[in-house]
Amino acid sequence: MTVGRVAHGGHCVARHEGRVVFVRHALPGERVLARVTEDRQPGYCRADAVEVLEASPDRVERPCPYSGPGRCGGCDWQHVSWEGQRRLKADVVREQLTRLGRLDPADPLLAGLSVEALPGGPLRWRSRARFAVDRAGTPGLRRHRSHDLVLLEDCPITVEAAARAVLTRRWPGAGAVDVAVDSAGTVTTTRLDRRGLPTSTRVLQPGEQTPAPPAGRAGRRAAGRDWEVEGTGFWQVHESAADALVGAVGDLAAVRPGETVLDLYAGAGLFGGALAPAVGESGRVVCVEADAEACAAAEANLGALPQAEVWQGEVDAEGLTGLLEELGGGPDVVVLDPPRAGAGPAVSRVLAGTGARAVVYVACDPASLGRDVAVLAGAGYRLTGLRAFDAFPMTAHVECVALLVPAA
Repeated sequence: MTVGRVAHGGHCVARHEGRVVFVRHALPGERVLARVTEDRQPGYCRADAVEVLEASPDRVERPCPYSGPGRCGGCDWQHVSWEGQRRLKADVVREQLTRLGRLDPADPLLAGLSVEALPGGPLRWRSRARFAVDRAGTPGLRRHRSHDLVLLEDCPITVEAAARAVLTRRWPGAGAVDVAVDSAGTVTTTRLDRRGLPTSTRVLQPGEQTPAPPAGRAGRRAAGRDWEVEGTGFWQVHESAADALVGAVGDLAAVRPGETVLDLYAGAGLFGGALAPAVGESGRVVCVEADAEACAAAEANLGALPQAEVWQGEVDAEGLTGLLEELGGGPDVVVLDPPRAGAGPAVSRVLAGTGARAVVYVACDPASLGRDVAVLAGAGYRLTGLRAFDAFPMTAHVECVALLVPAA
Protein backbone atom coordinates (compact mmCIF):
# COMPACT_ATOMS: atom_id res chain seq x y z
CA MET A 1 0.00 0.00 0.00
CA THR A 2 0.93 3.66 -0.39
CA VAL A 3 0.97 5.47 2.94
CA GLY A 4 -1.02 8.67 3.43
CA ARG A 5 -1.00 11.42 6.05
CA VAL A 6 0.25 11.15 9.61
CA ALA A 7 -2.40 10.66 12.30
CA HIS A 8 -2.52 11.30 16.03
CA GLY A 9 -1.08 8.35 17.92
CA GLY A 10 2.16 7.45 16.13
CA HIS A 11 0.85 5.96 12.91
CA CYS A 12 -0.08 6.98 9.38
CA VAL A 13 -3.32 6.46 7.47
CA ALA A 14 -3.51 4.27 4.37
CA ARG A 15 -6.31 2.57 2.46
CA HIS A 16 -6.52 -0.95 1.12
CA GLU A 17 -9.51 -2.37 -0.72
CA GLY A 18 -11.76 0.37 0.66
CA ARG A 19 -10.71 0.01 4.29
CA VAL A 20 -8.69 2.39 6.41
CA VAL A 21 -5.41 0.95 7.69
CA PHE A 22 -3.53 2.62 10.54
CA VAL A 23 0.10 1.80 9.76
CA ARG A 24 2.96 2.03 12.25
CA HIS A 25 6.65 2.16 11.30
CA ALA A 26 5.80 3.98 8.05
CA LEU A 27 5.97 7.55 6.76
CA PRO A 28 3.68 9.62 4.54
CA GLY A 29 4.32 8.98 0.86
CA GLU A 30 6.09 5.65 1.36
CA ARG A 31 5.09 2.46 -0.39
CA VAL A 32 5.27 -0.44 2.06
CA LEU A 33 4.41 -4.04 2.59
CA ALA A 34 2.27 -4.10 5.73
CA ARG A 35 1.27 -6.95 8.01
CA VAL A 36 -2.10 -6.63 9.74
CA THR A 37 -1.67 -6.79 13.52
CA GLU A 38 -5.22 -6.11 14.69
CA ASP A 39 -8.54 -6.49 12.83
CA ARG A 40 -11.51 -6.02 15.14
CA GLN A 41 -13.51 -3.25 13.49
CA PRO A 42 -15.44 -3.27 10.21
CA GLY A 43 -14.14 0.13 9.09
CA TYR A 44 -10.43 -0.11 9.85
CA CYS A 45 -7.57 -2.32 10.93
CA ARG A 46 -4.06 -1.81 12.30
CA ALA A 47 -0.82 -2.88 10.66
CA ASP A 48 2.96 -2.70 10.83
CA ALA A 49 5.11 -1.75 7.84
CA VAL A 50 7.43 -4.77 7.68
CA GLU A 51 9.13 -3.92 4.38
CA VAL A 52 9.73 -0.51 2.80
CA LEU A 53 9.48 -0.59 -1.00
CA GLU A 54 9.79 3.18 -1.57
CA ALA A 55 11.29 5.14 1.32
CA SER A 56 10.71 8.69 2.48
CA PRO A 57 13.73 11.04 2.59
CA ASP A 58 13.02 11.36 6.34
CA ARG A 59 13.60 7.65 6.97
CA VAL A 60 16.73 6.76 8.99
CA GLU A 61 18.19 3.68 10.65
CA ARG A 62 16.67 3.12 14.07
CA PRO A 63 19.15 4.00 16.84
CA CYS A 64 17.44 1.60 19.26
CA PRO A 65 17.93 -2.14 18.59
CA TYR A 66 14.69 -2.96 20.43
CA SER A 67 12.38 -0.84 18.26
CA GLY A 68 10.61 -1.87 15.09
CA PRO A 69 7.62 -3.98 14.00
CA GLY A 70 6.55 -6.41 16.70
CA ARG A 71 9.13 -5.15 19.16
CA CYS A 72 9.14 -2.55 21.97
CA GLY A 73 6.17 -0.18 21.79
CA GLY A 74 7.74 2.63 23.80
CA CYS A 75 8.72 4.73 20.77
CA ASP A 76 6.81 5.60 17.60
CA TRP A 77 9.30 7.47 15.40
CA GLN A 78 12.67 5.74 15.81
CA HIS A 79 12.74 5.34 12.01
CA VAL A 80 12.34 9.08 11.36
CA SER A 81 14.94 11.86 11.35
CA TRP A 82 14.65 14.23 14.29
CA GLU A 83 13.64 17.10 11.99
CA GLY A 84 11.10 14.86 10.30
CA GLN A 85 9.60 13.88 13.66
CA ARG A 86 8.98 17.51 14.51
CA ARG A 87 7.31 18.16 11.16
CA LEU A 88 5.02 15.17 11.73
CA LYS A 89 4.11 16.44 15.18
CA ALA A 90 3.33 19.91 13.83
CA ASP A 91 1.03 18.30 11.26
CA VAL A 92 -0.76 16.40 14.04
CA VAL A 93 -1.23 19.52 16.19
CA ARG A 94 -2.64 21.42 13.20
CA GLU A 95 -5.00 18.56 12.33
CA GLN A 96 -6.30 18.16 15.90
CA LEU A 97 -6.89 21.89 16.40
CA THR A 98 -8.61 22.12 13.02
CA ARG A 99 -10.80 19.04 13.39
CA LEU A 100 -11.51 19.08 17.15
CA GLY A 101 -10.78 22.71 18.00
CA ARG A 102 -12.75 23.95 14.97
CA LEU A 103 -10.04 26.41 14.01
CA ASP A 104 -9.50 27.64 10.48
CA PRO A 105 -6.54 25.74 8.95
CA ALA A 106 -5.47 29.05 7.38
CA ASP A 107 -5.16 30.65 10.84
CA PRO A 108 -1.59 32.02 11.03
CA LEU A 109 -1.12 30.32 14.40
CA LEU A 110 -1.60 26.95 12.72
CA ALA A 111 -0.14 27.67 9.30
CA GLY A 112 3.12 28.92 10.80
CA LEU A 113 3.37 26.39 13.62
CA SER A 114 6.65 24.57 14.15
CA VAL A 115 7.55 22.16 16.94
CA GLU A 116 10.55 23.52 18.82
CA ALA A 117 13.47 21.24 19.66
CA LEU A 118 14.74 21.08 23.23
CA PRO A 119 18.46 20.87 24.08
CA GLY A 120 20.24 17.54 24.21
CA GLY A 121 19.13 15.74 21.07
CA PRO A 122 16.59 12.94 20.61
CA LEU A 123 18.25 10.36 22.91
CA ARG A 124 18.95 10.14 26.68
CA TRP A 125 16.37 12.81 27.48
CA ARG A 126 13.96 10.79 29.62
CA SER A 127 14.66 11.41 33.32
CA ARG A 128 11.64 9.50 34.63
CA ALA A 129 10.28 6.16 33.39
CA ARG A 130 8.33 3.06 34.33
CA PHE A 131 9.55 -0.40 33.35
CA ALA A 132 7.39 -3.52 33.55
CA VAL A 133 8.72 -6.70 35.19
CA ASP A 134 8.02 -10.30 34.17
CA ARG A 135 7.32 -13.20 36.54
CA ALA A 136 11.04 -14.01 36.70
CA GLY A 137 11.83 -10.48 37.88
CA THR A 138 13.36 -9.31 34.58
CA PRO A 139 12.52 -5.71 33.53
CA GLY A 140 11.48 -4.52 30.10
CA LEU A 141 8.84 -2.60 28.14
CA ARG A 142 5.58 -3.67 26.53
CA ARG A 143 4.99 -4.32 22.86
CA HIS A 144 2.59 -1.87 21.23
CA ARG A 145 -1.03 -2.50 22.30
CA SER A 146 0.05 -5.66 24.11
CA HIS A 147 0.79 -7.04 27.55
CA ASP A 148 3.76 -8.96 26.12
CA LEU A 149 7.08 -7.83 27.51
CA VAL A 150 10.23 -7.07 25.52
CA LEU A 151 13.24 -7.64 27.77
CA LEU A 152 15.86 -4.90 27.51
CA GLU A 153 19.50 -4.34 28.32
CA ASP A 154 19.14 -0.59 27.68
CA CYS A 155 16.60 2.08 26.73
CA PRO A 156 18.39 4.70 24.59
CA ILE A 157 15.87 7.48 25.23
CA THR A 158 16.21 7.11 29.01
CA VAL A 159 18.96 8.87 30.95
CA GLU A 160 21.73 6.30 31.23
CA ALA A 161 21.87 6.28 35.03
CA ALA A 162 18.12 5.63 35.25
CA ALA A 163 18.16 2.86 32.66
CA ARG A 164 21.15 1.20 34.31
CA ALA A 165 19.57 1.37 37.79
CA VAL A 166 16.61 -0.73 36.61
CA LEU A 167 17.78 -2.82 33.68
CA THR A 168 20.99 -4.22 35.17
CA ARG A 169 19.27 -6.05 38.02
CA ARG A 170 16.37 -8.37 38.77
CA TRP A 171 13.20 -7.31 40.59
CA PRO A 172 11.65 -10.53 41.95
CA GLY A 173 8.02 -10.15 42.98
CA ALA A 174 7.60 -6.72 41.38
CA GLY A 175 5.06 -5.86 38.70
CA ALA A 176 6.83 -2.66 37.62
CA VAL A 177 9.58 -0.26 38.67
CA ASP A 178 9.43 3.54 38.55
CA VAL A 179 12.74 5.35 38.20
CA ALA A 180 13.71 9.02 38.23
CA VAL A 181 16.97 10.97 38.11
CA ASP A 182 17.03 14.40 39.73
CA SER A 183 19.14 17.41 38.81
CA ALA A 184 21.98 16.29 41.10
CA GLY A 185 22.12 12.84 39.50
CA THR A 186 20.40 11.07 42.41
CA VAL A 187 18.52 7.99 41.16
CA THR A 188 15.31 6.97 42.92
CA THR A 189 13.60 3.66 42.15
CA THR A 190 10.20 2.63 43.46
CA ARG A 191 9.10 -0.98 43.27
CA LEU A 192 5.40 -1.52 42.44
CA ASP A 193 3.40 -4.68 43.02
CA ARG A 194 1.23 -6.26 40.33
CA ARG A 195 -1.68 -4.01 41.31
CA GLY A 196 0.48 -0.95 40.65
CA LEU A 197 0.88 -0.05 44.32
CA PRO A 198 4.31 1.07 45.63
CA THR A 199 6.02 -1.36 47.99
CA SER A 200 9.56 -0.01 48.49
CA THR A 201 11.91 2.79 47.44
CA ARG A 202 15.70 2.92 47.07
CA VAL A 203 17.93 5.96 46.50
CA LEU A 204 21.35 5.90 44.86
CA GLN A 205 23.50 9.02 45.08
CA PRO A 206 25.85 9.87 42.18
CA GLY A 207 28.97 7.68 42.23
CA GLU A 208 27.59 5.36 44.93
CA GLN A 209 27.10 1.65 44.43
CA THR A 210 25.06 0.96 47.57
CA PRO A 211 21.56 2.41 47.88
CA ALA A 212 20.90 4.79 50.76
CA PRO A 213 17.69 4.96 52.83
CA PRO A 214 14.86 6.84 51.08
CA ALA A 215 15.52 10.57 51.39
CA GLY A 216 12.03 11.97 50.91
CA ARG A 217 12.17 14.48 48.06
CA ALA A 218 14.45 14.86 45.07
CA GLY A 219 15.83 18.12 43.76
CA ARG A 220 15.02 19.61 40.36
CA ARG A 221 16.42 22.72 38.73
CA ALA A 222 14.23 25.02 36.62
CA ALA A 223 13.52 28.72 36.13
CA GLY A 224 16.79 29.64 37.81
CA ARG A 225 16.06 27.98 41.15
CA ASP A 226 15.81 24.62 42.89
CA TRP A 227 12.54 22.73 43.42
CA GLU A 228 11.58 19.81 45.59
CA VAL A 229 9.53 16.94 44.18
CA GLU A 230 8.76 13.44 45.39
CA GLY A 231 11.51 11.09 44.20
CA THR A 232 9.51 9.45 41.41
CA GLY A 233 6.64 11.95 41.57
CA PHE A 234 5.41 14.06 38.65
CA TRP A 235 7.87 16.38 36.98
CA GLN A 236 8.44 17.07 33.31
CA VAL A 237 10.10 13.96 31.87
CA HIS A 238 12.51 15.75 29.53
CA GLU A 239 15.36 17.30 31.46
CA SER A 240 14.96 20.63 29.62
CA ALA A 241 11.16 20.73 29.39
CA ALA A 242 10.44 22.54 32.67
CA ASP A 243 12.60 25.52 31.68
CA ALA A 244 11.09 25.69 28.20
CA LEU A 245 7.51 25.50 29.44
CA VAL A 246 8.02 28.00 32.25
CA GLY A 247 9.44 30.42 29.70
CA ALA A 248 6.51 29.93 27.32
CA VAL A 249 3.90 30.23 30.09
CA GLY A 250 5.53 33.37 31.42
CA ASP A 251 5.68 35.00 27.99
CA LEU A 252 2.06 34.20 27.15
CA ALA A 253 0.63 35.03 30.59
CA ALA A 254 2.49 38.37 30.83
CA VAL A 255 1.52 38.59 34.52
CA ARG A 256 1.34 42.08 36.03
CA PRO A 257 1.92 43.33 39.58
CA GLY A 258 -1.17 43.05 41.77
CA GLU A 259 -2.87 40.36 39.69
CA THR A 260 -4.40 37.11 40.92
CA VAL A 261 -3.14 33.96 39.23
CA LEU A 262 -4.86 30.58 39.50
CA ASP A 263 -2.50 27.63 38.86
CA LEU A 264 -4.56 24.47 38.32
CA TYR A 265 -3.18 20.91 38.40
CA ALA A 266 -0.21 22.63 40.02
CA GLY A 267 1.89 19.60 40.97
CA ALA A 268 4.92 20.77 42.93
CA GLY A 269 4.08 24.41 42.16
CA LEU A 270 6.38 24.97 39.18
CA PHE A 271 4.27 27.45 37.20
CA GLY A 272 2.74 29.21 40.19
CA GLY A 273 6.11 29.56 41.87
CA ALA A 274 7.72 30.89 38.71
CA LEU A 275 4.94 33.46 38.19
CA ALA A 276 4.64 34.57 41.82
CA PRO A 277 7.45 37.18 41.73
CA ALA A 278 5.70 38.93 38.83
CA VAL A 279 2.50 39.60 40.82
CA GLY A 280 4.52 41.29 43.56
CA GLU A 281 3.59 41.70 47.21
CA SER A 282 0.11 42.98 46.34
CA GLY A 283 -0.73 40.05 44.06
CA ARG A 284 -1.84 36.51 44.76
CA VAL A 285 -1.04 33.08 43.32
CA VAL A 286 -3.25 30.12 44.25
CA CYS A 287 -1.94 26.66 43.34
CA VAL A 288 -4.54 23.87 43.26
CA GLU A 289 -3.44 20.22 43.33
CA ALA A 290 -5.19 17.00 44.35
CA ASP A 291 -2.19 14.85 45.30
CA ALA A 292 -1.20 15.24 48.97
CA GLU A 293 2.50 14.53 48.43
CA ALA A 294 2.69 17.02 45.56
CA CYS A 295 0.96 19.61 47.75
CA ALA A 296 3.52 19.06 50.48
CA ALA A 297 6.33 19.59 47.96
CA ALA A 298 4.58 22.71 46.64
CA GLU A 299 4.30 24.10 50.17
CA ALA A 300 8.05 23.70 50.55
CA ASN A 301 8.75 25.21 47.12
CA LEU A 302 6.52 28.24 47.71
CA GLY A 303 7.41 28.82 51.36
CA ALA A 304 9.53 31.90 50.63
CA LEU A 305 6.79 33.48 48.48
CA PRO A 306 4.17 35.07 50.77
CA GLN A 307 1.89 35.88 47.82
CA ALA A 308 1.63 32.17 46.90
CA GLU A 309 -0.55 29.53 48.56
CA VAL A 310 -1.41 25.88 48.00
CA TRP A 311 -4.94 24.47 48.07
CA GLN A 312 -5.42 20.71 48.04
CA GLY A 313 -8.43 19.54 46.08
CA GLU A 314 -9.69 18.04 42.85
CA VAL A 315 -9.92 20.32 39.85
CA ASP A 316 -13.52 19.69 38.87
CA ALA A 317 -16.46 21.99 38.16
CA GLU A 318 -17.89 21.80 41.67
CA GLY A 319 -14.58 22.28 43.46
CA LEU A 320 -13.51 25.07 41.13
CA THR A 321 -16.79 26.91 41.62
CA GLY A 322 -16.36 26.69 45.39
CA LEU A 323 -12.78 27.90 45.14
CA LEU A 324 -13.83 30.94 43.12
CA GLU A 325 -16.45 31.79 45.72
CA GLU A 326 -13.83 31.60 48.48
CA LEU A 327 -11.49 33.81 46.49
CA GLY A 328 -14.21 36.42 46.31
CA GLY A 329 -13.75 37.06 42.61
CA GLY A 330 -12.36 35.73 39.40
CA PRO A 331 -8.61 35.48 38.68
CA ASP A 332 -6.84 37.70 36.20
CA VAL A 333 -4.81 34.80 34.80
CA VAL A 334 -5.45 31.06 34.80
CA VAL A 335 -2.67 28.57 34.13
CA LEU A 336 -3.64 24.93 33.79
CA ASP A 337 -1.57 21.82 33.09
CA PRO A 338 -4.16 19.02 33.12
CA PRO A 339 -3.50 15.29 32.66
CA ARG A 340 -3.63 13.73 29.21
CA ALA A 341 -7.45 13.62 29.20
CA GLY A 342 -7.55 17.43 29.40
CA ALA A 343 -9.62 19.73 31.59
CA GLY A 344 -12.91 18.60 30.05
CA PRO A 345 -16.06 20.55 29.10
CA ALA A 346 -17.35 21.26 32.61
CA VAL A 347 -14.08 22.73 33.93
CA SER A 348 -13.52 24.63 30.67
CA ARG A 349 -16.93 26.29 30.98
CA VAL A 350 -16.26 27.29 34.60
CA LEU A 351 -12.92 28.79 33.54
CA ALA A 352 -14.59 30.76 30.76
CA GLY A 353 -17.09 32.06 33.31
CA THR A 354 -14.32 33.60 35.42
CA GLY A 355 -13.69 36.29 32.81
CA ALA A 356 -9.91 35.88 33.26
CA ARG A 357 -8.02 38.12 30.84
CA ALA A 358 -5.71 35.19 29.95
CA VAL A 359 -6.04 31.41 30.10
CA VAL A 360 -2.71 29.68 29.50
CA TYR A 361 -3.22 26.00 28.76
CA VAL A 362 -0.28 23.54 28.92
CA ALA A 363 -1.25 20.36 27.07
CA CYS A 364 0.49 17.03 26.60
CA ASP A 365 -2.20 15.82 24.18
CA PRO A 366 -3.24 17.97 21.18
CA ALA A 367 -6.57 16.13 20.90
CA SER A 368 -7.56 17.08 24.45
CA LEU A 369 -6.35 20.62 23.81
CA GLY A 370 -8.47 20.79 20.66
CA ARG A 371 -11.63 19.62 22.44
CA ASP A 372 -11.15 22.09 25.31
CA VAL A 373 -10.31 24.96 22.93
CA ALA A 374 -13.63 24.32 21.17
CA VAL A 375 -15.52 24.49 24.48
CA LEU A 376 -13.72 27.68 25.52
CA ALA A 377 -14.39 29.20 22.10
CA GLY A 378 -18.08 28.41 22.47
CA ALA A 379 -18.03 30.19 25.84
CA GLY A 380 -16.43 33.35 24.52
CA TYR A 381 -12.65 32.78 24.36
CA ARG A 382 -10.36 32.72 21.33
CA LEU A 383 -6.92 31.26 20.73
CA THR A 384 -4.31 33.98 20.24
CA GLY A 385 -1.04 32.23 21.07
CA LEU A 386 0.37 28.77 20.45
CA ARG A 387 3.76 27.13 20.88
CA ALA A 388 4.73 23.46 20.63
CA PHE A 389 7.77 21.66 22.01
CA ASP A 390 9.35 18.31 21.22
CA ALA A 391 9.47 17.27 24.86
CA PHE A 392 9.19 13.56 23.95
CA PRO A 393 11.57 12.81 21.02
CA MET A 394 11.15 9.45 19.25
CA THR A 395 7.55 9.24 20.47
CA ALA A 396 4.32 10.66 19.04
CA HIS A 397 3.80 12.91 22.07
CA VAL A 398 4.14 16.69 21.86
CA GLU A 399 3.77 19.42 24.46
CA CYS A 400 1.77 22.56 23.58
CA VAL A 401 1.25 25.87 25.35
CA ALA A 402 -1.81 27.85 24.23
CA LEU A 403 -3.09 31.32 25.13
CA LEU A 404 -6.83 32.03 25.11
CA VAL A 405 -8.31 35.46 25.77
CA PRO A 406 -11.87 36.83 25.85
CA ALA A 407 -13.17 37.22 22.31
CA ALA A 408 -14.90 40.55 23.00
